[in-house]
Amino acid sequence: MYLSFGQTGQGIPTSEAHRPQFHFSPKAHWMNDPNGMVYYKGTYHLFFQYYPDGMTWGPMHWGHTTSTDLVHWQEQPIALYPDSLGYIFSGSVVVDVNNTSGLGKNGQTPLVAIFTHHNPKLEKAKTDKHEYQSLAYSLDEGKTWTKYAGNPVLPNPGITDFRDPKVRWYESQKKWVMTLATKDRVTFYSSPNLKEWTKESEFGKEVGAHGGVWECPDLFPLDHKGKKAWVLLVSINPGGPNGGSATQYFVGDFDGKTFKPYSTKTKWVDYGTDNYAGVTFANTGNRTLFMGWMSNWQYAGVVPTSPWRSATTVPRELGLKEVGNELCLISMPVKELNALNGQRVALKNPTAKTPFDLPAQSKTRSFKLDIATSNSSDFSMTLANEQGNELIFGYDKTANAYFIDRSKSGKIDFEKGFGKRHIAPRSSSSTTMTLTILVDVASIEMFADDGLTVMTDIFFPESDLTKLFISSAKGGSSAPVVSYTPLLSTVE
Repeated sequence: MYLSFGQTGQGIPTSEAHRPQFHFSPKAHWMNDPNGMVYYKGTYHLFFQYYPDGMTWGPMHWGHTTSTDLVHWQEQPIALYPDSLGYIFSGSVVVDVNNTSGLGKNGQTPLVAIFTHHNPKLEKAKTDKHEYQSLAYSLDEGKTWTKYAGNPVLPNPGITDFRDPKVRWYESQKKWVMTLATKDRVTFYSSPNLKEWTKESEFGKEVGAHGGVWECPDLFPLDHKGKKAWVLLVSINPGGPNGGSATQYFVGDFDGKTFKPYSTKTKWVDYGTDNYAGVTFANTGNRTLFMGWMSNWQYAGVVPTSPWRSATTVPRELGLKEVGNELCLISMPVKELNALNGQRVALKNPTAKTPFDLPAQSKTRSFKLDIATSNSSDFSMTLANEQGNELIFGYDKTANAYFIDRSKSGKIDFEKGFGKRHIAPRSSSSTTMTLTILVDVASIEMFADDGLTVMTDIFFPESDLTKLFISSAKGGSSAPVVSYTPLLSTVE
């Protein structure tokens, strides 16, 4: 079956050809890890690793963007600049409602950022103490920030990689808990006031994937059938399931001191190659919202975009689902993204010879595909253009795995490992298979089986992918039922 999306993207500058239309990307220059994500007084704040003087990694700042709906983002002035203590590496932001830190004044609630200072001079001297944790605070709802005069608040005991503090309030013991990446494991610290920290325990030295350094951890509770379980995210670089960087997770119990996993089986938040360093927003009530960096350290510095590099994933809502004897993390796009939906076009029981032409108002560079099939047979879908670029994705029944193949997707020669086929084992045993696919100019996010298996990949076609071919193993009633929804752009 052939589906023509029409000629789109006309008038787009060549330099902006791969600019995402509904994902956040900085107007210019380098971005990597999301940092300090917090919701406060109706506004979502996303801070991020940022280098404002170039399109490759450099002395890190905290960039800043805000949204009231998780859909439209407004870039703000840089929040934190490097100083005499070092570059501003990753961290988190909390709402210190009770002013435990004493940083609030005149009844104002402080937003407190806990971040890693990375000192290049000490790194060069090989002291193994070049990373340490510091504070900054805001008394105007995140608009401006003041660094704490007593920095650092957590000195380095002599660990080469000692970074990325994720802090949350642990209500039952009235204390703050910091989850910190410490080379090949996670170390938990606690504090009554965000300034004085006590080591509680370690986790992970002999558990999980260890193909590279551990980074950007996050610890948070999720409810499942009326009971609370704790999820620990740990990003790893390299060592991902399809190469390069990726994020693993563990589900277990946490008592304010020690994390105990229910299982030591290695599980991945996302099997694609382009969802790294993702963490959750603070202060979102009953929802747990996640965003990641939509790239991979294997090639992030050489991807063919200009004048910016990198974007974030869409915001995702997290939950838990039982699969056999395991509790597994599920993630789906936040419901707020439905505001971008255009007119849906249903393509029922397509055949290889039946063309579909979309109405003119459906022309767009970004879209959603909803796919359902009832007997879990092989199927593949190919997005293509006139230049012969092809992005192929689908399900391989023999391998019982989903896949995304970007080996012919356009520009791939900038890095030798980029143009490959990536796979994700299917976890669901249901005979009904459902997928939600988000395509945004140069990225694909696949949410299979209600978010039980997720894949995110970026790609760089020579022109917009305007054709869709659908094939299945047997055709007829076993063919997937597909619908296409154009997604409105949020880029001005």
